[in-house]
Amino acid sequence: MEPVFKWQAQRTTTPEGVYSVLRTAILDGRVPPGEQLRETHIAADLGISRSPLREAMTKLEEEGLIVKIPYRGSFVVEVSAQDVAEIASVRALVEPYAAELSSEALRGSERPRLMQIIKELHGATESSDIPASIDAHLRFHRLFYDFSGNRILQSMWGSWENKLRLYLSTDHRSYSDLHDVAVEHERLATVALEGDTEEFRQELVRHFQSALRAQ
Repeated sequence: MEPVFKWQAQRTTTPEGVYSVLRTAILDGRVPPGEQLRETHIAADLGISRSPLREAMTKLEEEGLIVKIPYRGSFVVEVSAQDVAEIASVRALVEPYAAELSSEALRGSERPRLMQIIKELHGATESSDIPASIDAHLRFHRLFYDFSGNRILQSMWGSWENKLRLYLSTDHRSYSDLHDVAVEHERLATVALEGDTEEFRQELVRHFQSALRAQ
């Protein structure tokens, strides 16, 4: 079976360049979940040897975007709506607590980092850059866990992030305007900085509406 996506227009030679091409194609949905990444076709299309391709695919596997199945090949990881709904239901409970724990850092020394991510979300909106929007989206939420000082919360986020990255590659395309993603996160940031945990929880539940419907 021939691959759906053609790579000819994506010519690059370095492992980092190949990684970027593959990652972008996965995250913007051109190579969908469950699709096989055939090394022979990709190498021929990109005009490269197998070595940089395999290095790039190993990095994608470590990132959780692809899975290698013995004797079958490499495939884009599939994430079910139920997986994401279950994650969202837990996040609705624990992320307000993470926001509360991290509020001192985010109101203080780490506030510029929070504001920079909001700026990057708006920048991704202006260029309709879905992968950049997804990266900023995840880094925004990760801040609450990173600066909570709670290793259990940090571990929980680490176990979710790659599944969320793949889900968002579909969910972001459901927005009629990526500007809505930036606005939602700007509102979450405002509430978090105000220190209103209950209002943050309510905003978060609204933010998760599409994911929670799958439960």
